[in-house]
Parts: sequence; C-alpha cells; structure tokens
Amino acid sequence: MSEVKLAAESRTEFGKGAARRIRRENKVPAVVYGHGGDPVHITLPGHELQLALRTPNVLLTLDIDGKSQLAIPKAVQRDAIKGFLEHVDLLLVKSGEKVNVEVYVHTEGELAPGAYLLEHVLSTLTVEAEATHIPESVTVSIEGLEAGASILAKDIPLPKGTTLAIDEDAVVLQVLAAQAEETTDEASDESAEA
Repeated sequence: MSEVKLAAESRTEFGKGAARRIRRENKVPAVVYGHGGDPVHITLPGHELQLALRTPNVLLTLDIDGKSQLAIPKAVQRDAIKGFLEHVDLLLVKSGEKVNVEVYVHTEGELAPGAYLLEHVLSTLTVEAEATHIPESVTVSIEGLEAGASILAKDIPLPKGTTLAIDEDAVVLQVLAAQAEETTDEASDESAEA
C-alpha cells in the first residue's frame, strides 16, 4: 500500500468554464466527501495526481488549507480520446476504518498440459480492508488445473485483515477446453458439397 502526499487548493468556481481553466493550469478539479460532512471542492496538481493514480487503491494524504486528511480515489473521469484526467471523486478515510475496494486478481503457474483456456470471469475482487492497509492485488495459483476446474472467491488467499465483500461462491476463474478448429480439407469438402 503506497501513500502519496498532495497539496490541494479549495475552489469556489464551478461549471465547465471553471473546470477548463483549472485543466489549462495543469490541475485537476476534484471533490472530497465522506464521514457525513459536506463535500469539499478542491483542485489537485495534475501531474502528481496522474502518477499517484497509477498505483491501484492508492492512499492520498491531502493538505487542504493546512489540514491533513486521508482519502482514496472512488471515481476517476478521463478524457475518452486523450486520456488526461478530467475530474476525481475522493472518499475520506481514517486510520483503522474499513473500506470496500476492488483489487486485481493475478495468476501464477501453468495449466495442465493440453489445449486449455483460462477465463477470467472476474478480473477484480471486491474486498473489505483497513483503509491504511489496502492490498494492491491478490495472487492465486492455477498450477496443473484442467478443463472444468474453477476457482471461487473463497479459494483465493487474502492478506491478513482483508475479507471478501462479495459472495464467496462467485466464480473468479475457470478453465475451458479449447475448441478444435476445422481443418482446411474438411472446410473445402463442405463448401464443395454446398
């Protein structure tokens, strides 16, 4: 779990025009909410925020008007074509508080010899973890699995202090038998008959 410190500025201008002016200054408009308080509209440095968001479930320490607060990204809006950040929603958290987040599922090992395909039914797993100890990802072994095998959410080892926040019987990965392709001779015979 990585933690990144960012200096935030309060903002009072809203709307498309104000957001465009903020982005021209290489900053990103954002809103911070949570813990029953009113949402706080802020501006964050664009480059530093872009780098921070490369880490899944990054913990941000925001310096807002001289007050330090912890937050995690809840929603990130990017430009569909150019990919730059347009707006970020941040959720306030406290040390020791449990939050629901999605973590990526990584696999290790090789499937059993044969023509098998590994289907990722879920590429992320929703878990509940302490806000200051959110895992970046979870890893599961697929060593020696054959067609018909599946890995359920409850089969994936989770770090200490992390629990599942989805149905434990949800299928995360499954192994399928690869379909054999028709040979070109068979395909030409069928087209000749037609």
